[in-house]
Amino acid sequence: MVETTAVAIAVATRLPTSLNDVAMLVMLTFTTFVSTSTKARVRIRSTTHSISWNETAIIIGVAIAPTSWVVVCTGLGVALGSVKLPAIKMAFNVGKNVLVAGAAGLVLVSMGWSWPPAEVTGLVVGVALAYLAAALLDDLLAIPVIALASGTRISRQFRSNLDLRLTGFAVRFVVALATLVIIQADTRLLLAVPPLVVSLHLAYSHRIQTRTEQQAWQRLARTTDALNSVDLDKVLTTAVTQAAELFSADEVEIELRDGGRSVRGGSGTISYDGPAGGPPTVDGSVIPIPLEGHDRGPDVGVLRLRFRGPVRLSEREQYTLRTFASALCTAVRNAQAYAELARVAADHAYAATHDALTGLANRRHLLDQGSAQLEQRHADGVTALALIDLNHFKEINDTLGHAAGDRVLVQVAARLRDAVQADDLVARLGGDEFAVLLRGLPAPAVAAHRAESLLAVLHEPFDLDGMRISVEASGGIATAPTHGGMAELLRRADVAMYQAKRNAQRLASYTPGRDTADLGRLTLGGDLPRAVADHEFAVDFQPIVDLGTGEVVSAEALTRWHHPTNGTVDPGRFLSTVERSGLLPAFADTVLDQALVALVSWREAGFDLPVAVNVSPRSLLDARFPGSVLARLRAHDLPPDRLMLELTENLTLSQLDVVDRVLGRLRDAGVRLALDDFGTGYSSLSLLSRIPVHEIKIDRTFVTDMESSAEAAAVIRSTLDLGRSLDLDVVAEGVESEPQRRALWELGCLAGQGHLFARPMPADLFLATLRRGTGGRPGHLAPPLHDAGAVIRLAPGRRQHHRNRTDRLPHFPA
Repeated sequence: MVETTAVAIAVATRLPTSLNDVAMLVMLTFTTFVSTSTKARVRIRSTTHSISWNETAIIIGVAIAPTSWVVVCTGLGVALGSVKLPAIKMAFNVGKNVLVAGAAGLVLVSMGWSWPPAEVTGLVVGVALAYLAAALLDDLLAIPVIALASGTRISRQFRSNLDLRLTGFAVRFVVALATLVIIQADTRLLLAVPPLVVSLHLAYSHRIQTRTEQQAWQRLARTTDALNSVDLDKVLTTAVTQAAELFSADEVEIELRDGGRSVRGGSGTISYDGPAGGPPTVDGSVIPIPLEGHDRGPDVGVLRLRFRGPVRLSEREQYTLRTFASALCTAVRNAQAYAELARVAADHAYAATHDALTGLANRRHLLDQGSAQLEQRHADGVTALALIDLNHFKEINDTLGHAAGDRVLVQVAARLRDAVQADDLVARLGGDEFAVLLRGLPAPAVAAHRAESLLAVLHEPFDLDGMRISVEASGGIATAPTHGGMAELLRRADVAMYQAKRNAQRLASYTPGRDTADLGRLTLGGDLPRAVADHEFAVDFQPIVDLGTGEVVSAEALTRWHHPTNGTVDPGRFLSTVERSGLLPAFADTVLDQALVALVSWREAGFDLPVAVNVSPRSLLDARFPGSVLARLRAHDLPPDRLMLELTENLTLSQLDVVDRVLGRLRDAGVRLALDDFGTGYSSLSLLSRIPVHEIKIDRTFVTDMESSAEAAAVIRSTLDLGRSLDLDVVAEGVESEPQRRALWELGCLAGQGHLFARPMPADLFLATLRRGTGGRPGHLAPPLHDAGAVIRLAPGRRQHHRNRTDRLPHFPA
């Protein structure tokens, strides 16, 4: 056996010695050259790989010629057939095929092969084993290279088209075996081999092309299905990674026109996602295609395929690329449209739950969040609601304009947002009203402390175009009720806030005992428009009397609301609501008209009395107010000094120049001004030097307490001294008894009003009371404190109270 193998090797390695040997070498080289040139090409990225008939030529060669000859002729023939390829690829092809030839030859040599074989069985077995070795070695050498070039795993590449490769192996084996049988039988039959090989090659190439196109369309279908997403990021990622595999590109780039976004990557990876214009990672040829749909509308961007070498797409690949670009265009448009719809929906959802001006939560969001919070109150501690209302904010809008008011609201919102804790919710309920939902409080008592801190952040002035604007605020705080939910909590906080406003406090906590009145006020607020339209507001008049003589010297107009279901409603219950509404001008006009009509009727009856009308501080911010007042005086043919406007001082108002202009115009026209409730803390001495009043009125609380409180008597005495020093008339309110009347007279107070003389009454009853008088004296409501001509002791510095009243003052002996 060893001797036989040695002889076979010696034969396999012998040198050519005759012309037949040379012809054999030429034939082997030519056959290898033809088999190398006859190939089916497959492009992977920028490299084209070929499937040739080299195994068939090699098997025929090693079967009929020495292995060394076949190895040399294979190398030479492959080199000639690969001369147009790059050097590295030609070297790979030559090396691979030389190794395949050597392996096939060694298999036959090891079997003691000799040509021609003695038996057909030996021929079939030998050729089969040699071909099996050649095919396995060819795959082992080629598949890793293809997998590396395509970026796929070797195992996946080995399984790819396995059925097609096995069919090709079988066909080439049959061709090689048939050729050898023909050579052994009759060499003339070789003439039939080339047509057969060409036919088989064309059929195999067509099979490969058909399979490749089928796989390409399947991948295109899978890719377009994967693009069916409303997530733009997913669409772009899928498109880049799938296009790299679909078109075997080294890099794929998608550049969108909308937003200037660029996404680049390869098979399975994204290397860049950002602004367009960045340098690509692959240099070489670029195949761009616009992303446009079948409708030929505006393209959404461009798709670029990049290859490291020169590439020319086949007609099928170009059509696939256009189809893919159209599908990608549709997917991008759909994703962008969905994103826009989602953005609009999110904007609408945000707008539905947030205030457009400040960005805070609105009432709806507050109620939703509060309701959710109250459902889990036991687990999260105490829940409370602070309601904050800006006092006199309408004055800023009226004086500086709504744009300035909006900027103040934005600054208020920012301060509140910065002052709360992370779990708290700040909301704007509308206008100048804010709410803060306090969550997770350790105890109810903490709620008031937190609310105080919120009001404190609003104490510092606001900067508005270089001006320092002070904004006062009132707050109400309520903790979550046992029943009623968020709506009840909001109502209670609202009640507490108006308790604070009515009591001139900065903050008030909800107290159930004072809830009924506040609830009635909220109900009355909805009835205001009807009340103004139906003239439900009526004016009663209370006389102001000379304390010494008992004569009526003027009257104060007091408004009452004759509600159809609630009866007569006092001003304290509805004035603040009127001031906050847009009905204040109409309300003021109604009251003033009724007062002037009454004044005219009294004058016609012989009683020429001034009338005092209370004025809301907000009316003083309306530059049209003086003109309206003077026009009504002219319409009723009344001199301006017959009207007294009573003001309630407000420090915020006193800082606004428009108030000075309004009051100055009224005073210059002859309208008299009075400062009401002096001494209660709502007025200040500095205000008397700012507002040009003619009269100050002592609040009823001091009159009530003057007999039992030295402090109250001291305030009255100081006020009278101040009035004399500033040449101001002084009127005492709330005179209820004769001792009070006499004490005030002895202190130097000349006029007063109160139930001692008369309660407020309608204008016609007031006139009847004047006519009736007392003690046979019309126009008098009380007997004099002294007999005519009596000598009494007067407080020093007593002066006239009203003009043309010297005949009514006591006379001193000469």
